[in-house]
Amino acid sequence: MPDKGEGRVHRVPTADAPIRTRRVSVKEAWRRFWPLTKGDRRWLILIFVCAIVAALAETVAILLFAELTDNALQKGSVSAFWTPAGQWLAVAVAGAVVGYLGSSLAAWTAERFVMRLRARVFAHLQTLPPHFFQRNRRGDLVERMTGDVDAIEQLVVSGLVQAATALFGVLFYAAAALWLRWDMALATFVLAPLFLITTRRFTGRLKEVSRRERAADGAITSVVEEGLVNVVLTQAYNRQHDEEERLRREASSQLRASVSSARINEFYEQIVEVLETLCVLTIIGLGVWEIAAGRMSLGELLAFAAFIGYLYPPIRSLGQLGLMATEATAGAARLLEILDVRPAVTDPDPSAVATAPHRAAGEVEARRVTFRYPGSPDAALRDFSFTAGPGEILVVTGPSGAGKSTLAALLLRFYDPDAGSIHLDGIPVNRLPLVHLRRNITLLPQETLVLHDTVEENIACGRDHATHSDVVQAAQAADADEFIAALPDGYQTVIAPGTARLSGGQLQRIAIARAMLRDAPVLILDEPTTGLDALATQRIIAPLRRLAEGRTTIVITHDLDFAADADHILVLDQGRLVESGTHPQLLDQHGLYATLFHAHPPSRNGTSHAAVRPSGGR
Repeated sequence: MPDKGEGRVHRVPTADAPIRTRRVSVKEAWRRFWPLTKGDRRWLILIFVCAIVAALAETVAILLFAELTDNALQKGSVSAFWTPAGQWLAVAVAGAVVGYLGSSLAAWTAERFVMRLRARVFAHLQTLPPHFFQRNRRGDLVERMTGDVDAIEQLVVSGLVQAATALFGVLFYAAAALWLRWDMALATFVLAPLFLITTRRFTGRLKEVSRRERAADGAITSVVEEGLVNVVLTQAYNRQHDEEERLRREASSQLRASVSSARINEFYEQIVEVLETLCVLTIIGLGVWEIAAGRMSLGELLAFAAFIGYLYPPIRSLGQLGLMATEATAGAARLLEILDVRPAVTDPDPSAVATAPHRAAGEVEARRVTFRYPGSPDAALRDFSFTAGPGEILVVTGPSGAGKSTLAALLLRFYDPDAGSIHLDGIPVNRLPLVHLRRNITLLPQETLVLHDTVEENIACGRDHATHSDVVQAAQAADADEFIAALPDGYQTVIAPGTARLSGGQLQRIAIARAMLRDAPVLILDEPTTGLDALATQRIIAPLRRLAEGRTTIVITHDLDFAADADHILVLDQGRLVESGTHPQLLDQHGLYATLFHAHPPSRNGTSHAAVRPSGGR
């Protein structure tokens, strides 16, 4: 659906391309993020009540000060001191207690909003397809999840609380000043619009500077994140200076934007200081005139001056809130650029969901599937069909870029085909809830995925509510228990992506143990030996064999040793199925498969291991 903001119509973005900056008005930002305060609005009302009571207590305290001045100080009467002094102290204590409660509750509510908004953005990111993250810098996404979320909180929660506090203060202090001397109050109020005019003059310039500053923060985070991830490349190719130059360029942009923002804000502050000084001098001049004429007491003048003195800071605060809201719209725009990106796939409509058993039998079928990645000019798969049943091993091979790994993305429904359909047990996968579909498929991706957590948690994440005994059994089946037990803290040893504690083969066996624990009827192995030496490859063959037993196993690989005993082999080239058959049949055809096999015979692959055929299989 089109989305309107600042008089423009915005198309709903997709994950096809990098997210682009767009303009967002304060009104649109408020409309989009205010619903996240649901559940805390009763606390916001209580915060407003505290603000009212605090402002009222301050007003009463000023009036009691005027009474003390006229009745005790000027007359030198000790007896006239005690009653208003006691009342003043009681009011001050009550105001302090209420102010503390209101501020504490406001901080708690603000942090709850931040937590809720961050969770919403993160949950939405989890639904976006892989290519979205390939086309957008991770560091910038991290910055949007942190700094930009905080900016939105300043607009929606803290800004609202500050606005309410300032507004109640203005109302009470203005009313008290009018009650004391309405004519002098009106004379000083004439200067109040100058604050609003000043604020409006600065808003437009600050909005553009804030947008540049938020983007520069994201760019710096991206450069740092990329530099840390690629530190080996940086050191090996002596690119330290180049990386430092990249950071310097982004930091220079951030510096210019930050300095511009600081200058604008400081210029605004100084102008407001001058305006406030003008107002105070006006009050003093009028007060001197009135006291000289005998129409005003010193206590009344001090109280009136106090009310006016307390009045202008809230007015200034309201002006600053306008500038803060303008700055926050830059963060709002960057978050909405993420939240408005549509997922590539969604759960089917409840009325279209097919009835299926909790555990699938495992029959997988592709019917004339054609698919092109968003933004790509060429199709990754064209008119592709196959069938694989429970207990069978299907090997998918072909040259690099032939479309092999695309099959895994379609089976797991990271994407939907442009034409044709994928079926699980005869049911189109787009009629199955995503949770159900993915619960029945285990993927061992080409890159071994590791969480920054303990070894046990890395294995246990394969299945909900897994016990320690379950984890140990899975590790034993994956031939991983021995080296895990030898780690400093055993299963409680913390590992992380790129950890030096474990070798590539050991990390792969942890991933196999995770897959063992998941126990899904369909198994997808995407280049399971990539990056492993001959010995490490040999060590994972037996665990892979046990993992494949009794499952529909699809092996996506360029290592044709796995194809020797497969039930069926599919050969892809430029997205098309060009050959199909068993290993002996395809060798006899002397086609692409035979060319690939003879180009990398077992001796050159480093081992002549047996295929992943489970013992006892066909």
